[in-house]
Amino acid sequence: MRHFRCIFRLLYCAFRGLGPDRGVRPGAVSKTQVSPPPDLPAFFEPHYLKSIGSTNDEVKQLARGGAPEGTLVIAGEQLLGRGRSGRQWTSKPGNLYMSLLLRPQCDAGQAAQISFLAALALSSAIVQIAPELEPQHKWPNDVLINGGKIAGILLESSARLGGGVEWVVLGMGVNVAHHPDNTGQSVASLDALGATDCTAHSVLNALAPALLRWLDIWHTEGFAPIRIAWLRRAAGIGGPLRVRLAKEEFTGTFRDLDGDGSLLVEQSDGTLRHVSAGEVFLPSI
Repeated sequence: MRHFRCIFRLLYCAFRGLGPDRGVRPGAVSKTQVSPPPDLPAFFEPHYLKSIGSTNDEVKQLARGGAPEGTLVIAGEQLLGRGRSGRQWTSKPGNLYMSLLLRPQCDAGQAAQISFLAALALSSAIVQIAPELEPQHKWPNDVLINGGKIAGILLESSARLGGGVEWVVLGMGVNVAHHPDNTGQSVASLDALGATDCTAHSVLNALAPALLRWLDIWHTEGFAPIRIAWLRRAAGIGGPLRVRLAKEEFTGTFRDLDGDGSLLVEQSDGTLRHVSAGEVFLPSI
């Protein structure tokens, strides 16, 4: 497998016209990326690009071509970055934009749980490099600090014939140096929150091993410990919220996270409603 990974990296670098130094384009590294790329755990096969349309699109293309699990694309900027529901997301240089290829042995419902462990990994990475900050998790795939969105997570996958998923692409965008404007929601950046020494590389250096730890917990123990840890930092739990589904909106109280990752919302008549997909709005955000 390691031999295959090395061959794949050489082919990818040749295709992309990358230099021999771990796939870094000359000039790709700028507060943004002036330091050398971090040494990541052996699981990761990193490819650093100065600019790209979308890291998720790049990794999906690589996945279809047989790229190994652990293939990681990091970009200095994205020209076609997007969030949930295909919304365009401004991706200027200075932040962390990355997509990771995973090939879990699970069904689509279980694969959706990866967004929760990714949020946990990022929260622990932020606390490691900026202990004064207190990140929170917003269902289903955002990380907040002081009510402002600091990061978003986007999962995309391909189904396997006969059931299960062939691959999952975990995309993460972290507002390190700045945050986008005119998003219609409260946003934040690590720099604006006082963590001025943080760079995209320092965040990645802390995030990569944290991702491996939580992936290992998920593989060996299932979703239960992920759920418990995620709830400890859940934004808005016990309070009111508004849920937007494809064909309706309703309000209620955020009561819990179900064993599969669904949101449990208590309605005015006391009934619990399970929400597996939708958009959540908290009154304080």
